[in-house]
Amino acid sequence: MTTEVLSPPDVPSKFSLYHALTLKIIRAMSEHHGRYEMPWHSTGTALSIPMNAVTNEPYRGANIVALWAEATARGYSSPFWAGYKQWQSLGAQVRHGQRGSLVVFFKRVDPAEEGRDFGLLPRFVSRAYWVFNASQVDNFVLPEAPEPSPVEVHDDVEAFVRATDAQIGRDPERACYNPQADIIQMVDPAMFCGSSTRNATEAYYAVLLHELTHWTGARHRLAREFGLRFGDHAYAFEELVAELGAAFLCAAFGITNEPRPDHAMYVASWLKVLNNDARAIFTAANRAQEAIQFLGELVAAKLVPDLAEETAIGDREESDPEIPAGP
Repeated sequence: MTTEVLSPPDVPSKFSLYHALTLKIIRAMSEHHGRYEMPWHSTGTALSIPMNAVTNEPYRGANIVALWAEATARGYSSPFWAGYKQWQSLGAQVRHGQRGSLVVFFKRVDPAEEGRDFGLLPRFVSRAYWVFNASQVDNFVLPEAPEPSPVEVHDDVEAFVRATDAQIGRDPERACYNPQADIIQMVDPAMFCGSSTRNATEAYYAVLLHELTHWTGARHRLAREFGLRFGDHAYAFEELVAELGAAFLCAAFGITNEPRPDHAMYVASWLKVLNNDARAIFTAANRAQEAIQFLGELVAAKLVPDLAEETAIGDREESDPEIPAGP
Protein backbone atom coordinates (compact mmCIF):
# COMPACT_ATOMS: atom_id res chain seq x y z
CA MET A 1 0.00 0.00 0.00
CA THR A 2 1.53 3.34 -1.02
CA THR A 3 0.84 6.64 0.67
CA GLU A 4 0.39 8.35 -2.71
CA VAL A 5 -3.02 6.72 -3.09
CA LEU A 6 -4.15 8.22 0.19
CA SER A 7 -2.90 11.75 -0.23
CA PRO A 8 -5.49 14.51 -0.71
CA PRO A 9 -4.70 15.05 -4.43
CA ASP A 10 -6.28 11.63 -5.04
CA VAL A 11 -9.53 12.73 -3.36
CA PRO A 12 -11.38 15.20 -5.66
CA SER A 13 -11.60 18.63 -4.08
CA LYS A 14 -12.74 21.00 -6.86
CA PHE A 15 -16.39 21.93 -6.63
CA SER A 16 -16.82 21.56 -10.40
CA LEU A 17 -16.51 17.79 -10.02
CA TYR A 18 -19.08 17.66 -7.23
CA HIS A 19 -21.40 19.91 -9.20
CA ALA A 20 -21.17 17.59 -12.21
CA LEU A 21 -21.78 14.49 -10.09
CA THR A 22 -24.74 16.14 -8.40
CA LEU A 23 -26.29 16.96 -11.78
CA LYS A 24 -25.87 13.31 -12.77
CA ILE A 25 -27.70 12.24 -9.62
CA ILE A 26 -30.54 14.67 -10.32
CA ARG A 27 -30.75 13.40 -13.90
CA ALA A 28 -30.79 9.80 -12.68
CA MET A 29 -33.75 10.60 -10.45
CA SER A 30 -35.88 11.21 -13.52
CA GLU A 31 -34.44 8.31 -15.53
CA HIS A 32 -34.61 5.50 -12.98
CA HIS A 33 -37.84 4.66 -11.23
CA GLY A 34 -37.67 1.89 -8.67
CA ARG A 35 -37.14 1.12 -5.04
CA TYR A 36 -33.96 1.42 -3.08
CA GLU A 37 -32.44 -2.01 -2.53
CA MET A 38 -30.79 -2.76 0.78
CA PRO A 39 -27.12 -3.65 0.31
CA TRP A 40 -27.57 -6.34 2.95
CA HIS A 41 -30.51 -8.70 3.08
CA SER A 42 -31.76 -7.97 6.57
CA THR A 43 -33.89 -4.85 6.50
CA GLY A 44 -34.17 -1.84 8.74
CA THR A 45 -36.68 0.99 8.83
CA ALA A 46 -34.14 3.72 8.14
CA LEU A 47 -33.21 2.71 4.61
CA SER A 48 -35.90 0.39 3.27
CA ILE A 49 -38.62 1.80 1.06
CA PRO A 50 -42.01 0.56 2.38
CA MET A 51 -43.35 -2.25 0.18
CA ASN A 52 -46.82 -3.71 -0.31
CA ALA A 53 -46.60 -7.37 0.69
CA VAL A 54 -49.12 -8.50 -1.95
CA THR A 55 -48.11 -6.52 -5.02
CA ASN A 56 -44.40 -6.28 -4.06
CA GLU A 57 -44.57 -2.66 -5.23
CA PRO A 58 -43.09 0.23 -3.26
CA TYR A 59 -45.35 2.86 -1.71
CA ARG A 60 -44.88 6.31 -3.16
CA GLY A 61 -44.68 9.98 -2.24
CA ALA A 62 -45.90 11.07 1.17
CA ASN A 63 -46.89 7.48 2.00
CA ILE A 64 -43.19 6.61 2.16
CA VAL A 65 -42.55 9.26 4.79
CA ALA A 66 -45.75 8.40 6.71
CA LEU A 67 -44.90 4.69 6.92
CA TRP A 68 -41.27 5.43 7.82
CA ALA A 69 -42.50 7.58 10.70
CA GLU A 70 -44.95 4.87 11.85
CA ALA A 71 -42.27 2.17 11.69
CA THR A 72 -39.82 4.27 13.65
CA ALA A 73 -42.35 5.29 16.31
CA ARG A 74 -43.65 1.74 16.82
CA GLY A 75 -40.38 -0.12 16.36
CA TYR A 76 -41.36 -2.12 13.26
CA SER A 77 -38.37 -3.73 11.56
CA SER A 78 -40.06 -5.04 8.40
CA PRO A 79 -40.56 -2.93 5.26
CA PHE A 80 -43.68 -4.94 4.25
CA TRP A 81 -47.18 -3.47 4.66
CA ALA A 82 -50.65 -4.49 3.46
CA GLY A 83 -54.33 -3.98 4.16
CA TYR A 84 -56.32 -6.31 6.44
CA LYS A 85 -57.86 -8.32 3.60
CA GLN A 86 -54.60 -8.30 1.67
CA TRP A 87 -52.87 -10.03 4.58
CA GLN A 88 -55.66 -12.59 4.66
CA SER A 89 -55.13 -13.29 0.94
CA LEU A 90 -51.56 -14.30 1.83
CA GLY A 91 -52.75 -16.66 4.56
CA ALA A 92 -51.64 -14.24 7.27
CA GLN A 93 -53.74 -12.68 10.01
CA VAL A 94 -53.49 -9.30 11.69
CA ARG A 95 -53.26 -9.87 15.44
CA HIS A 96 -56.15 -8.75 17.64
CA GLY A 97 -55.88 -5.20 18.95
CA GLN A 98 -53.32 -4.02 16.39
CA ARG A 99 -53.66 -0.45 15.11
CA GLY A 100 -53.47 0.31 11.41
CA SER A 101 -51.47 3.05 9.73
CA LEU A 102 -53.03 5.47 7.27
CA VAL A 103 -51.98 5.70 3.63
CA VAL A 104 -53.60 7.70 0.85
CA PHE A 105 -54.24 6.44 -2.67
CA PHE A 106 -54.95 8.88 -5.50
CA LYS A 107 -57.07 7.62 -8.38
CA ARG A 108 -57.53 9.43 -11.66
CA VAL A 109 -61.20 9.92 -12.53
CA ASP A 110 -62.42 9.41 -16.10
CA PRO A 111 -64.89 12.27 -16.80
CA ALA A 112 -66.73 10.11 -19.34
CA GLU A 113 -67.49 7.52 -16.66
CA GLU A 114 -69.01 10.16 -14.39
CA GLY A 115 -70.78 12.06 -17.18
CA ARG A 116 -69.01 15.28 -16.24
CA ASP A 117 -66.75 17.67 -18.08
CA PHE A 118 -63.63 18.70 -16.15
CA GLY A 119 -62.18 20.59 -19.08
CA LEU A 120 -58.52 20.01 -19.89
CA LEU A 121 -57.45 19.39 -16.30
CA PRO A 122 -57.38 15.81 -15.00
CA ARG A 123 -59.34 15.10 -11.84
CA PHE A 124 -58.13 12.91 -9.01
CA VAL A 125 -59.92 11.56 -5.98
CA SER A 126 -58.13 10.50 -2.83
CA ARG A 127 -59.00 7.44 -0.80
CA ALA A 128 -57.66 6.59 2.61
CA TYR A 129 -56.63 3.05 3.49
CA TRP A 130 -55.42 1.42 6.69
CA VAL A 131 -52.42 -0.84 6.37
CA PHE A 132 -50.58 -3.06 8.85
CA ASN A 133 -46.90 -3.87 9.09
CA ALA A 134 -45.64 -7.44 8.81
CA SER A 135 -44.57 -7.12 12.46
CA GLN A 136 -48.31 -6.94 13.36
CA VAL A 137 -49.40 -10.17 11.67
CA ASP A 138 -49.01 -13.91 12.14
CA ASN A 139 -48.22 -16.56 9.53
CA PHE A 140 -46.39 -14.27 7.12
CA VAL A 141 -43.34 -15.85 5.54
CA LEU A 142 -40.68 -13.34 4.53
CA PRO A 143 -39.41 -13.59 0.96
CA GLU A 144 -36.17 -15.51 0.67
CA ALA A 145 -33.12 -13.29 0.84
CA PRO A 146 -30.49 -13.57 -1.87
CA GLU A 147 -27.33 -15.43 -1.02
CA PRO A 148 -24.61 -13.07 0.21
CA SER A 149 -21.58 -12.70 -1.99
CA PRO A 150 -18.08 -12.21 -0.58
CA VAL A 151 -17.00 -8.64 0.06
CA GLU A 152 -13.48 -8.11 -1.21
CA VAL A 153 -11.20 -5.92 0.87
CA HIS A 154 -10.53 -2.57 -0.80
CA ASP A 155 -7.08 -1.68 0.51
CA ASP A 156 -7.21 2.01 -0.40
CA VAL A 157 -10.53 2.65 1.33
CA GLU A 158 -9.59 0.56 4.37
CA ALA A 159 -6.35 2.50 4.83
CA PHE A 160 -8.14 5.82 4.31
CA VAL A 161 -10.80 5.02 6.92
CA ARG A 162 -8.21 3.73 9.42
CA ALA A 163 -6.24 6.95 9.08
CA THR A 164 -9.26 9.00 10.18
CA ASP A 165 -9.25 7.18 13.55
CA ALA A 166 -13.03 6.81 13.31
CA GLN A 167 -14.27 4.18 15.74
CA ILE A 168 -16.19 1.41 13.95
CA GLY A 169 -18.30 -1.26 15.62
CA ARG A 170 -20.62 -4.06 14.46
CA ASP A 171 -24.43 -4.16 14.48
CA PRO A 172 -26.44 -7.22 13.39
CA GLU A 173 -29.07 -5.34 11.37
CA ARG A 174 -28.38 -1.66 10.85
CA ALA A 175 -25.61 0.64 9.69
CA CYS A 176 -25.59 4.04 11.40
CA TYR A 177 -23.49 6.74 13.00
CA ASN A 178 -24.22 7.34 16.70
CA PRO A 179 -23.28 10.97 17.48
CA GLN A 180 -23.68 10.51 21.23
CA ALA A 181 -21.13 7.69 21.35
CA ASP A 182 -19.22 9.03 18.31
CA ILE A 183 -19.10 5.57 16.76
CA ILE A 184 -19.95 4.15 13.34
CA GLN A 185 -21.92 0.91 13.47
CA MET A 186 -21.60 -1.36 10.43
CA VAL A 187 -23.34 -4.57 9.45
CA ASP A 188 -20.91 -7.47 9.15
CA PRO A 189 -19.43 -7.61 5.61
CA ALA A 190 -20.52 -11.24 5.29
CA MET A 191 -24.14 -10.08 5.36
CA PHE A 192 -23.83 -7.90 2.27
CA CYS A 193 -25.10 -8.98 -1.11
CA GLY A 194 -25.17 -7.27 -4.47
CA SER A 195 -28.08 -5.24 -5.74
CA SER A 196 -29.22 -4.73 -9.33
CA THR A 197 -26.74 -1.87 -9.74
CA ARG A 198 -23.65 -2.86 -7.77
CA ASN A 199 -21.88 -5.85 -6.28
CA ALA A 200 -21.48 -6.69 -2.60
CA THR A 201 -18.08 -5.01 -2.31
CA GLU A 202 -19.37 -1.74 -3.76
CA ALA A 203 -22.46 -1.94 -1.54
CA TYR A 204 -20.43 -2.42 1.64
CA TYR A 205 -18.03 0.45 0.99
CA ALA A 206 -20.79 2.78 -0.20
CA VAL A 207 -22.52 2.28 3.17
CA LEU A 208 -19.26 2.67 5.10
CA LEU A 209 -18.43 5.92 3.31
CA HIS A 210 -22.00 7.16 3.87
CA GLU A 211 -21.56 6.69 7.62
CA LEU A 212 -18.06 8.19 7.53
CA THR A 213 -19.57 11.33 6.00
CA HIS A 214 -22.03 11.45 8.92
CA TRP A 215 -19.03 11.08 11.28
CA THR A 216 -17.51 14.33 9.97
CA GLY A 217 -20.58 16.25 11.15
CA ALA A 218 -19.94 15.78 14.87
CA ARG A 219 -19.86 18.93 17.01
CA HIS A 220 -16.08 18.75 17.49
CA ARG A 221 -15.53 18.30 13.74
CA LEU A 222 -17.70 20.19 11.21
CA ALA A 223 -20.64 20.73 13.58
CA ARG A 224 -23.52 19.97 11.21
CA GLU A 225 -27.03 19.75 12.60
CA PHE A 226 -28.25 16.13 12.73
CA GLY A 227 -31.90 16.80 13.59
CA LEU A 228 -33.91 15.95 16.68
CA ARG A 229 -36.20 13.27 15.28
CA PHE A 230 -36.61 10.96 12.31
CA GLY A 231 -37.87 12.77 9.23
CA ASP A 232 -37.46 16.37 10.37
CA HIS A 233 -35.77 18.89 8.07
CA ALA A 234 -32.31 18.74 9.64
CA TYR A 235 -32.39 14.93 9.75
CA ALA A 236 -33.37 14.73 6.09
CA PHE A 237 -30.78 17.32 5.04
CA GLU A 238 -27.99 15.46 6.85
CA GLU A 239 -28.99 12.27 5.03
CA LEU A 240 -28.65 14.13 1.74
CA VAL A 241 -25.16 15.25 2.74
CA ALA A 242 -24.12 11.72 3.70
CA GLU A 243 -25.48 10.08 0.56
CA LEU A 244 -23.86 12.65 -1.70
CA GLY A 245 -20.63 12.22 0.24
CA ALA A 246 -20.84 8.47 -0.37
CA ALA A 247 -21.42 9.03 -4.09
CA PHE A 248 -18.44 11.39 -4.34
CA LEU A 249 -16.09 9.16 -2.32
CA CYS A 250 -17.12 6.06 -4.26
CA ALA A 251 -16.18 7.88 -7.46
CA ALA A 252 -12.91 9.09 -5.93
CA PHE A 253 -11.86 5.57 -4.96
CA GLY A 254 -13.04 3.97 -8.19
CA ILE A 255 -15.79 1.97 -6.49
CA THR A 256 -18.23 3.45 -8.98
CA ASN A 257 -17.30 5.50 -12.01
CA GLU A 258 -20.40 7.65 -11.67
CA PRO A 259 -23.46 7.83 -9.42
CA ARG A 260 -25.64 4.78 -10.00
CA PRO A 261 -29.41 4.43 -9.53
CA ASP A 262 -28.84 3.32 -5.91
CA HIS A 263 -27.70 6.83 -5.02
CA ALA A 264 -30.44 8.52 -7.04
CA MET A 265 -33.28 6.49 -5.54
CA TYR A 266 -32.06 7.13 -2.00
CA VAL A 267 -31.56 10.86 -2.45
CA ALA A 268 -34.89 11.18 -4.26
CA SER A 269 -36.70 9.72 -1.26
CA TRP A 270 -35.21 12.32 1.05
CA LEU A 271 -35.88 15.15 -1.38
CA LYS A 272 -39.56 14.37 -0.91
CA VAL A 273 -39.11 15.16 2.78
CA LEU A 274 -37.65 18.52 1.74
CA ASN A 275 -40.66 19.23 -0.51
CA ASN A 276 -38.64 18.53 -3.65
CA ASP A 277 -36.55 21.67 -3.15
CA ALA A 278 -34.00 21.31 -5.95
CA ARG A 279 -31.77 23.93 -4.35
CA ALA A 280 -31.34 21.79 -1.25
CA ILE A 281 -29.33 19.16 -3.08
CA PHE A 282 -26.79 21.76 -4.21
CA THR A 283 -26.40 23.08 -0.68
CA ALA A 284 -26.02 19.50 0.54
CA ALA A 285 -23.40 18.89 -2.14
CA ASN A 286 -21.41 21.81 -0.78
CA ARG A 287 -21.57 20.30 2.71
CA ALA A 288 -20.48 16.95 1.28
CA GLN A 289 -17.51 18.67 -0.36
CA GLU A 290 -16.55 20.18 3.00
CA ALA A 291 -16.77 16.72 4.59
CA ILE A 292 -14.50 15.14 1.98
CA GLN A 293 -12.01 17.97 2.21
CA PHE A 294 -12.00 17.55 6.01
CA LEU A 295 -11.34 13.81 5.64
CA GLY A 296 -8.60 14.41 3.07
CA GLU A 297 -6.80 16.88 5.31
CA LEU A 298 -7.20 14.58 8.31
CA VAL A 299 -5.70 11.63 6.48
CA ALA A 300 -2.92 13.74 5.00
CA ALA A 301 -1.96 15.06 8.42
CA LYS A 302 -1.45 11.49 9.62
CA LEU A 303 0.01 9.75 6.56
CA VAL A 304 1.73 12.53 4.63
CA PRO A 305 2.10 15.46 7.05
CA ASP A 306 4.52 17.31 4.77
CA LEU A 307 1.73 17.70 2.16
CA ALA A 308 -1.16 18.43 4.50
CA GLU A 309 -0.70 22.16 4.94
CA GLU A 310 0.12 22.80 1.26
CA THR A 311 -2.91 20.79 0.05
CA ALA A 312 -5.31 22.39 2.53
CA ILE A 313 -4.28 25.86 1.35
CA GLY A 314 -4.64 24.85 -2.28
CA ASP A 315 -8.10 23.40 -1.72
CA ARG A 316 -9.31 26.54 -0.01
CA GLU A 317 -8.11 28.69 -2.91
CA GLU A 318 -9.79 26.48 -5.53
CA SER A 319 -13.12 25.99 -3.76
CA ASP A 320 -16.10 27.79 -5.23
CA PRO A 321 -18.27 29.94 -2.99
CA GLU A 322 -21.15 28.20 -1.30
CA ILE A 323 -24.44 27.95 -3.16
CA PRO A 324 -27.07 29.49 -0.90
CA ALA A 325 -29.98 27.34 0.17
CA GLY A 326 -32.47 30.08 -0.61
CA PRO A 327 -35.36 31.21 1.52
